Amino acid sequence: MQLFYSPLLNKEDTNYTFDKEESNHIVKVLRKKNGDNLMVTNGKGYLFNTVINTDNDRKCSVTVVEYDFKEPENFHIHLAVAPTKMNERFEWFLEKATEIGIHEITPIICDHSERKQIKLERFEKIVQAAMKQSLHRYMPILHDAISFKAFIQQENNSHKYIAHCEETEKTLLKNAIPKGASYTLLIGPEGDFSSSEIDSALKANFKPVSLGNTRLRTETAAVVATHSFVFCNEE
Repeated sequence: MQLFYSPLLNKEDTNYTFDKEESNHIVKVLRKKNGDNLMVTNGKGYLFNTVINTDNDRKCSVTVVEYDFKEPENFHIHLAVAPTKMNERFEWFLEKATEIGIHEITPIICDHSERKQIKLERFEKIVQAAMKQSLHRYMPILHDAISFKAFIQQENNSHKYIAHCEETEKTLLKNAIPKGASYTLLIGPEGDFSSSEIDSALKANFKPVSLGNTRLRTETAAVVATHSFVFCNEE
């Protein structure tokens, strides 16, 4: 099944017109014609079965035949990850974490961060493409970059963790995950979190965790953590 994404489509709609970019992709690139079926999600749990009624490459429109709704999962994964020096590494994380099933992502700017700006629009496109490719019905929430200090000061009722490389007592992440809960995990830049950042996180009730015996790159650690949360919640 090929999945299309349109956030403005809702269950009350009987007809819908795609924007210019998606219309061009459907008609010019994929060569879809009148009468062809398109499966569309709005990224909010709904899956719509639609039929093309106007195969215009600028304003492709469809008729909604039926839809169904998938309830959200009973757990929530929020990763706050420092952007990597090489932009493509962070983009790889976004793609893979979305495929695995992450729910929320916040890029955080840390003391040792070498990249302090992000391209949010490009990141959003990568997440969107990964959501469609993996047939997810929920679009992960992608926030703009925020400072480490500001992030840990936010109100947060989830189970909070920080993964760092300092030789201190830590719990293996897979042993610290209660099933069916909300989780927030901090993952630092290539140079790791500073000692003061680690102290601040601990004071903000973030629990120190380990992702295993090997030292992982930032983007690898984020993907491993995402899978750990998902795996621990599988039936």
